[in-house]
Amino acid sequence: MASTLYAHLATPTLPSRKLSSLSCPTMFHSALSFSISPIGTTKGKHCSLPKVVCNAQSAPAAVNLAPGTPVRPTSILVVGATGTLGRQVVRRALDEGYDVRCLVRPRPAPADFLRDWGATVVNADLSKPETIPATLVGVHTVIDCATGRPEEPIKTVDWEGKVALIQCAKAMGIQKFIFFSIHNCDKHPEVPLMEIKHCTEKFLRDSGLNHVVIRLCGFMQGLIGQYAVPILEEKSVWGTDAPTRIAYMDTQDIARLTFIALRNENINGKLLTFAGPRAWTTQEVITLCERLAGQDANVTTVPVSVLRFTRQLTRLFEWTNDVADRLAFSEVLTSDTVFSVPMAETYNLLGVDAKDVSSLEKYLQDYFTNILKKLKDLKAQSKQTDIFF
Repeated sequence: MASTLYAHLATPTLPSRKLSSLSCPTMFHSALSFSISPIGTTKGKHCSLPKVVCNAQSAPAAVNLAPGTPVRPTSILVVGATGTLGRQVVRRALDEGYDVRCLVRPRPAPADFLRDWGATVVNADLSKPETIPATLVGVHTVIDCATGRPEEPIKTVDWEGKVALIQCAKAMGIQKFIFFSIHNCDKHPEVPLMEIKHCTEKFLRDSGLNHVVIRLCGFMQGLIGQYAVPILEEKSVWGTDAPTRIAYMDTQDIARLTFIALRNENINGKLLTFAGPRAWTTQEVITLCERLAGQDANVTTVPVSVLRFTRQLTRLFEWTNDVADRLAFSEVLTSDTVFSVPMAETYNLLGVDAKDVSSLEKYLQDYFTNILKKLKDLKAQSKQTDIFF
């Protein structure tokens, strides 16, 4: 059970098989099929991930030599549009005048807020490759912000779904593909999600698509639910005893820099890493939240050794393997590592002033100022409506 992700995703008995038969609109005059076959090595590294091969065969009976309708450069498809980063990408794209289409899985609660903003919502599922082609018709650029849900096997969406998306994008002539990855994913092959991200980077590069890969360190927005809200509600805040440092970045800044990179033709094919101005430990974030909230946090510390033991325990059972895979990611995030990079060269490449990128202090200060003001106003309104007999 202690194998790497490559072995985890492709068992020795995996035969060459059809993943799906995808039908394209007749305007493309081709029949697409996606098949999986094992591969042996990649450049400089053993890899047993299944390679997906797209076979496109022309249909001689349906030849149309007339020019097709040009695809506008402003037409984009955002995959994972309802997520923390995806919704900011959609919001930014609409503000900048892009024609935005959002790929959203069918769900009981429809993503009406995306429609209210002015985006077009199309239903599809990366775990069902046959639903992908129709979403790409008339699209110039794909921005992939998606990741699997916690209850799903990691490889279903983050590997098999992304492979199908990339292959279909290539077959249907998508002009540019933006893929969000994880910083240092190439240095942690023992973590399934990180190795999947690294493998997807290589798969995208080898596909021949015009692309940009953006590695991220951490989202400031995630700290609100993890630390800020529990402190305000006087609930337990969970932390670890590890000195991990993460350079969190506001997803609004990530979205803004992404579209600058999208429009810069000199960045095509490059790998960028976005990081915030400073790397923070868990304890430093908690201390900052305590100061801004004006109250102490009830901190419950989980030793890294407990995470390691829990991961080994869940590896013993097949039905808990996915839990173990996610615990492996947690273990890396709680190790003695730094998730940050110098950004001076990236800012220079993008033509961005470092002062325009939000700091964590400013982000959290704005949050606590707004939320405390609202709480104060609610308290005042409550007193005004009290009735005494």
